Amino acid sequence: MRIDKVLWFLRFSGSRGMAQEWVADGHIRINGRRVARASADVKCGDVLVLPLPTRVRVIEVLTLPERRGPAVEAQGCYRVLDGATENLDS
Repeated sequence: MRIDKVLWFLRFSGSRGMAQEWVADGHIRINGRRVARASADVKCGDVLVLPLPTRVRVIEVLTLPERRGPAVEAQGCYRVLDGATENLDS
């Protein structure tokens, strides 16, 4: 699935266009590599580095979302790896 679509479906971006700009600015990494195209492919198990306004978020994609659903549904599709306690079950 395209990175811009994933970011929008997972609710990290307010719109798909905003996600495309974010990628074009060179701020997103997939598995440690900088992403230059909004059409870059994201698969289950990929690790994304997302520079959010207040912090850098590192997530692992567990399942690809089928739609832009509620936040709880989106949060179930990824696991936070950056040490933050939110979105963790334990």
